[in-house]
Amino acid sequence: MNPYLPILGLGLLAAAFAVFSVVASSLLGPKRYNRAKLDSYECGIQPTPQPVGGGRFPVKYYITAMLFIVFDIEIIFLFPWAVYFDQMKLFGLIEMALFIGTVFVAYVYVWRRGGLEWD
Repeated sequence: MNPYLPILGLGLLAAAFAVFSVVASSLLGPKRYNRAKLDSYECGIQPTPQPVGGGRFPVKYYITAMLFIVFDIEIIFLFPWAVYFDQMKLFGLIEMALFIGTVFVAYVYVWRRGGLEWD
């Protein structure tokens, strides 16, 4: 337990600083609320009115998020291969070529369907 004491102390110090910052800002900060501060901010443009239910996001946002997850997982699978490349020899090279080829086919499919274009 002794070697982990500095890590535990640093974690407690970070948590105490976070709690102190939140409490101090709520107690000491100015409390002047007006309509402009409570209104939503859209990069200097007048905000568009939202429907009561919150509105609908285009499906393209979700597709972009899923693409990010797929290609992020691809990178995660490449790390172990890069670390143990010398030990896997030809088998590792062939397996990773098949994996990258499969992901590349998916990438080309999404590209041809227009999934990477922002309208």
